[in-house]
Amino acid sequence: MRKDGIEFSFTWIFAMIVGMTILFLAIYAATRITQTQETVIDASTAKEIGILLSPLETGFESAKTTSLILPKETRIYNKCNNNGNFGRQVISLSQKSFNKWTDTDIDVGFSNKYIFSDGFVEGKKFYIFSKPFEFPFKVSDVIYVTSSDKTYCFDDAPEDIRDELSSLGQENIYLENCPEESIKVCFSGSCDVYVDYSSKYVEKENEKMYFSGDSMMYAAIFSEPEIYECQLKRLMQREVQLIEIYNGKAEIVSAKGCNSDVKNELSILSGMISDIKGSENINTAVIGTVDDIKNKNEISRCRLW
Repeated sequence: MRKDGIEFSFTWIFAMIVGMTILFLAIYAATRITQTQETVIDASTAKEIGILLSPLETGFESAKTTSLILPKETRIYNKCNNNGNFGRQVISLSQKSFNKWTDTDIDVGFSNKYIFSDGFVEGKKFYIFSKPFEFPFKVSDVIYVTSSDKTYCFDDAPEDIRDELSSLGQENIYLENCPEESIKVCFSGSCDVYVDYSSKYVEKENEKMYFSGDSMMYAAIFSEPEIYECQLKRLMQREVQLIEIYNGKAEIVSAKGCNSDVKNELSILSGMISDIKGSENINTAVIGTVDDIKNKNEISRCRLW
């Protein structure tokens, strides 16, 4: 009986060890599968967001807006680099699962999109609107992404800006009766985000971001300084490439007996912005050159755009 008892105890212990091992492996496998599925979902959703942004490319002067609703609490990470001729817009997502944020290192990149936002925006509902950036010709549409959880107050904005923001119908933008927790955007006085419309800069987080035109003003308001500066450089990289195309077009029309009046100025502008260090380089000289090119092209008999 003593021998049988020892054999029984050993068999029982062995069975328990095997059972616990199988259970551990099953839990581990299920966790890994879940994490893999979440990573795939995050990457797929990020790519879908990039695709959804395409219809916002306006081709017109007016702004366009839309909303994006996701089933889970989501963080949309905005990353930017200046590598190559056009740099790269990168999006990655993290979604909340079992009260934890998924961890994914899969990024989805685009060379032809310019998104301005904080380093990441968080929530279930997001507002996205865009405007064309012209300098002096249309360079690209720029896109602004904000969360419905974060509200902005523009109660002292100039009338034309108020009209445009009102036409968007975004529920997280207030022109009056602003919630206390709103981010205060002001054009005079002291606030969270200060816009100096005459000197063309936005001051935020103790940093000044210089702009030309309302599209870049909104970009500075809705994005953090690091994102703004990187995307501005990408836009200038694209501009340099477009100038080469327009100069080529100028040579073609010139060969047909119709000289363009802006070819030389375009080359000068390209030299000014080809190695731009930051938004502070968008100075009076650059803006003056841009305005001069725009005016000459508008009255030219052989307009390039």
